[in-house]
Amino acid sequence: MPKKSLMLLNPFRVMGYDSEDIIPEGSLGAVAAHAGVGKTALLVQMALNAMLRGKKVLHISLQDPVTKVNLWYQELFNDLAEQAGINDAKGTWDEILPQRFIMTFRVEGFNLPKLKERLTDLIVQNIFVPEVIIIDGMKFDGDTRGTITALRDMAREQALRVWFTVHVHRHEESVIEGMPTALRQLVDLFDVVFTLQPEGGKISVKPLGAKSVLSPPLFLDPATMLIKPQA
Repeated sequence: MPKKSLMLLNPFRVMGYDSEDIIPEGSLGAVAAHAGVGKTALLVQMALNAMLRGKKVLHISLQDPVTKVNLWYQELFNDLAEQAGINDAKGTWDEILPQRFIMTFRVEGFNLPKLKERLTDLIVQNIFVPEVIIIDGMKFDGDTRGTITALRDMAREQALRVWFTVHVHRHEESVIEGMPTALRQLVDLFDVVFTLQPEGGKISVKPLGAKSVLSPPLFLDPATMLIKPQA
């Protein structure tokens, strides 16, 4: 079956964590990197993996329109299907598509009350009840601890897994050995933090923090942005 083939292909199955979800319910995870390195691509593949396993994913974009986010999903899904040797994956795509809902905000218009209001509307009307939330493009400059703490509380109350992209500024030193500046005062709120590091023609996926493990190592292929085991 195409769906099973895609699930078996997914490298998150062998990352060394307790489950393919990587973080438990009620927890936060983050992917940090410079602009254009592959933060969104990594999280979209996490989302596709969850969708294939029947979980509902709410993708919140603070930068891109729905059409662009949807294109990310379609292109990465098609590339995964090609890698799995599936000639016609449209049936599988149509099957998992209802497991995803895309929501957009303007960066300056995003705050927790607005998110809770829109999320409540979806749930009360039985339009969509997420199990995983991706927040792509949130600004971590300045004091964001109160917001992140409140989002973690919401995740715990609703048994959600919440992932963030975190922009690392170009002037920062390498973050392979330490936390990005934006997360140094927030690290206790996250279960897992990954950084993406271009190294010799590939992009290494590096875990940071005491709760992070990664075996075997993984990298993003710069040509396809697909996650692959370390060569």
